[in-house]
Order: sequence, then structure tokens, then C-alpha cells
Amino acid sequence: QVQLEESGGGLVQAGGSLRLSCATPGRRVTDYAMGWFRQAPGKEREFVAAVDWSDSITYYTDSVKGRFTISRDNARNTVYLQMNSLKPEDTAIYYCAAYRNLAYGCSGYGYEYRFWGQGTQVTVSS
Repeated sequence: QVQLEESGGGLVQAGGSLRLSCATPGRRVTDYAMGWFRQAPGKEREFVAAVDWSDSITYYTDSVKGRFTISRDNARNTVYLQMNSLKPEDTAIYYCAAYRNLAYGCSGYGYEYRFWGQGTQVTVSS
């Protein structure tokens, strides 16, 4: 079992920045790919970004490319999502997710992720 704890959400004005963190207390996840997904009110959950176990391969949905950066610190068992130039349409609950994958690469498909956090709210005002 992998517990995922997100933090760092909040209210920010358009154009601002936030950094989300996803910790895995007491559990090393060096053999897991990690991802961030989001769900806005009335919408389906969508993929945002993912990083493989080695932190060498990342994958982003088109709408966040150039604005968001995913990274991981395996020594701290933590994954980050740096969000810059935020837009009102980025408003959503952001979820951290993980699945075991020792191969290089990472997925944008939610069904591949076995473990999920509770989510953290990000609200961007216009």
C-alpha cells in the first residue's frame, strides 16, 4: 500500500504560481511512476503531468506545457508540481497518483495508476 499526501493548494490570482507537493510517508517510491491529475467541478478527471521513477522522463498535457513542471526528490519521497502563469481554467482539485513501473517512461492514463491521494484544491481567480 502506498499512501499519498498532497499539499500546497490554495487561492491565487491569475498569473500567479503555486507548488504542489505529494509525499509518501514512510514509503520509498523509487520504483513508481508518479502523476498529477485534476478534476474541475462538473468535469471529468484529466491528466496533468507525470514523471518516471528516474526523474528523467516527464509527460504533460498540452494545456500546461511550458507553465507546469513536475519533478521528484526520491531522497525525500516527494513529488512536486510547480505551476506558473496560472489561469482560471486551472481551477480544480489536484490529485497525486502512483503506479509501480521500473521501465523508463510514464503514463497519462488514470487507469494505470493504482494509488491515489485525497486531493488538494487549487483556485485561480481572474
